[in-house]
Amino acid sequence: MRARKRFGQHFLHDPAVIERIVAAIDPRPEDALIEIGPGHGALTLPLLKRCRRLRAIEIDRDLAAALAQSARGLGELEILTLDVLTVDFAALRGTGPRLRLVGNLPYNISTPLLFHLLAERDAIADMHFMLQKEVVARMAAAPGGSAYGRLTVMLAPHCTVEALFDVGPGAFRPAPRVTSTVVRLIPHRTPPFQVSDETGFARIVAAAFSQRRKTLRNALRTVVPAGVLEELGIDPGLRPERLAPGDYAAIANRMAGPV
Repeated sequence: MRARKRFGQHFLHDPAVIERIVAAIDPRPEDALIEIGPGHGALTLPLLKRCRRLRAIEIDRDLAAALAQSARGLGELEILTLDVLTVDFAALRGTGPRLRLVGNLPYNISTPLLFHLLAERDAIADMHFMLQKEVVARMAAAPGGSAYGRLTVMLAPHCTVEALFDVGPGAFRPAPRVTSTVVRLIPHRTPPFQVSDETGFARIVAAAFSQRRKTLRNALRTVVPAGVLEELGIDPGLRPERLAPGDYAAIANRMAGPV
């Protein structure tokens, strides 16, 4: 079956890469494993052989039907033909163990999907995803670098990010124009810092990095009153990438109280 551009499909086919991803996931029979975007089943089939039970979310009904045939006899495969951005992962978990999510994510929905999963993090044990290398670099960046930005800061209070290994374009059909990276995300059971107002935190971070060439004083002037940064010991002349995620949380927490 041909890849459909509207679904951002690039099908993994390299056996060595597949084996390496499965080894990184290290699936066990007791795991509540869910694969996002299984495609032709390059990961689905070896995972199913290891776990004997797997749920997959596939928006393409034609691919879902073909995958059901390919997986026959390997174990219990439940395919949900849904848009993953609409999935309630807490409901999928139910009263069972936290979910383990895996997938070669379409590049065109990777960032909104990550934010969707952040909202569902209490239902998730870990995530192993294939993403565009530049996206993973932003996710795992340290303060001060050009890759550090909104995505880095928004992930920081909620999960650890570990880039595992790169995958070249030749491992896919059709080959994408970019290198991919396999990344592991583990939601924090105990957050490294508290965010008392999630909405305010997101608004402040978005405002800061929408104008990252400006100083904090200018980038945040519509959302943080003058004097709040100085009160927190933050130099308003700094650029947004110089602040650690905890500093943004401190600003949001201060704004959540009386100003």
